[in-house]
Amino acid sequence: MQKIGVVGCGLMGSGIAEVSARAGHDVVVAESSQAAADAGLARLTKSLERAESRGKIDSAQDVLSRIRVIPDLQAMADRDIVVEAIVEDEATKVALFKQLDEIVTSPDAILASNTSSIPIMKLAVVTKRPTHVLGVHFFNPVPVLSLVELVPSLLTADETTEQARSWVEGSLGKHAIDCQDRAGFVVNALLIPFILSAIRMYESGFASAEDIDQGLVRGAAHPQGPLALADLIGLDTTKAVAESLYEEFKEPLYASPPLLARMVDAGLLGRKTGRGFYTYNK
Repeated sequence: MQKIGVVGCGLMGSGIAEVSARAGHDVVVAESSQAAADAGLARLTKSLERAESRGKIDSAQDVLSRIRVIPDLQAMADRDIVVEAIVEDEATKVALFKQLDEIVTSPDAILASNTSSIPIMKLAVVTKRPTHVLGVHFFNPVPVLSLVELVPSLLTADETTEQARSWVEGSLGKHAIDCQDRAGFVVNALLIPFILSAIRMYESGFASAEDIDQGLVRGAAHPQGPLALADLIGLDTTKAVAESLYEEFKEPLYASPPLLARMVDAGLLGRKTGRGFYTYNK
């Protein structure tokens, strides 16, 4: 797989595009508008220039020469694998997979989703190639974190999973783990209840956000606390994943606390908006 397609050039999509181009692949990223494409290219340029300044890569411009960011989904037609990295909303992703199934010309091309919680089967069954659909879930920041979850549905061909594994491990140098097609997969099924528990603790007045986070950083050797992590993930994404988990399992530990819902309604989404459980310089 040499021709890589990515749909969406936000934090995750730009990261997937970057690591693919750094591995020598020809990368095309589709965005919804020219303004979004320009913003995505600027995000990629900034990240690659930072990597060059730190000696991680030889030339940012050399990597950028292998990436095109354009507002045209039709550009996915000749790709060997297309990774969807758009908003964490089931209806939006389903609609996109219907489009990609019509656009991507090779019947052997893989359609992958970077979803963090939505069952892959719901995306696979709206295509005419369910054997070539699977989840390939990267973690933020993609250039730094080595883990990728591979999530085949009940209909995914073994060959498809192995092709994805070869790309993720052999080309990108990541570490893949296998997950069943259940909402949240491995990491978020463990992580989200932990974050929600911290939010409930803060909401109840039991402890301050700083003390909750410092308790886990200094007492459990976590690199950052759960509330700071929620801000990094995005509170809207945290809420969306929690809702997907609750919809699947109906377990109270997956239910969003009222405070999380109110913060999302208020647009206090964490780092990307400048304010969540902490305040940031955008």
